[in-house]
Amino acid sequence: MSERGGQSIGVFDSGIGGLSVLKALRADMPHENFIYIADSGHAPYGERDTAHVLARSRAIAQYLVSHNVKALVIACNTATAAAIHLLRSEYPGLALIGVEPALKPAVALSSTGRIGVFATRSTLCSAKFQALLASQAANMTFVLQPCDGLAHAIERSAPTGDTSETIALCARHISAAGIFGTENDQIDTLVLGCTHYPLASEQLRALLGPGVRLLDNGEAVARQTRQRLPACLRAANAPPGRVSLFTTGDPQSLQSAARRWLNLSASVDLLSI
Repeated sequence: MSERGGQSIGVFDSGIGGLSVLKALRADMPHENFIYIADSGHAPYGERDTAHVLARSRAIAQYLVSHNVKALVIACNTATAAAIHLLRSEYPGLALIGVEPALKPAVALSSTGRIGVFATRSTLCSAKFQALLASQAANMTFVLQPCDGLAHAIERSAPTGDTSETIALCARHISAAGIFGTENDQIDTLVLGCTHYPLASEQLRALLGPGVRLLDNGEAVARQTRQRLPACLRAANAPPGRVSLFTTGDPQSLQSAARRWLNLSASVDLLSI
C-alpha cells in the first residue's frame, strides 16, 4: 500500500444530498475512509448566487486539504459548476472529482428522444451545464425543469421521515415538465441533476410509474474516483473503511439522514467554517 493509502477521501455537499454519492463511493471502495461535510448551515446552494457557492466551496476545500485528504469529491452539481475549475487551479496536485447531470447516458437509453432534467436553477443556468447540454445529440429534446424547494424539502424530511412535502413538490415539478411515459412525444428518461434528488427516488418512481428511467451520477462518480487513485487505495485485505461526518448545520439532521439512507450509525461533529 502506498504512503497515501491510509488517508481519507473528502466529500462535501450543500447538505445531505451528497450522501447519495457517498453511498456509491462506499459500495465501490468499501475499504476506504471518508470525511463527509454537509454545509447545511449555508444551504441551499442551488438557490444562492455563484459568489456564495464559490466562497463556501473554497472554505470547505481548504478545510479538507488541511486534513490531508488524498482526493476531494464535490458531491454537488451546483458547487461543481461554480467552483471546480478554480479549485483545480488552486490544488493542482489533488485528485478532484466533480459531478454533472447524466445527460450522455440518458441519450443512450431514451427511446422517445425526450429527456427530462430535474436540477436547481443555478445548475441549469451555469455555463458548465449549458456546454454539456450543447454537446449532446441534436435529435434529442431536453426538458429542463428547475425544482425549486425540492432539495430543502428532502433535507427537512431527514429527522422525521415525513415525505409529504417532498411528494407534493415532486408531483408539482413532474406536472410542470410535461407528460412522462414510453409513448412517442413522452418523456421516458429523467435525469436527476442534483445529488439530493436520488434520496427521493422512491417518491419519484411512485409518481412516474415503472416505464420511466431515473438516472443519477453516483456510480459514475465512484468509478471515476477509484480510477484517479490507483496507487493510493487501501489494500484489499484492509478492514472496512470509516466514515467521519461533519456539518455546519444541525447534527441531528445529518445523523438521521445517514441512518435512513445509508444505514450508517455514526456521530456527527459540528463545524464552524
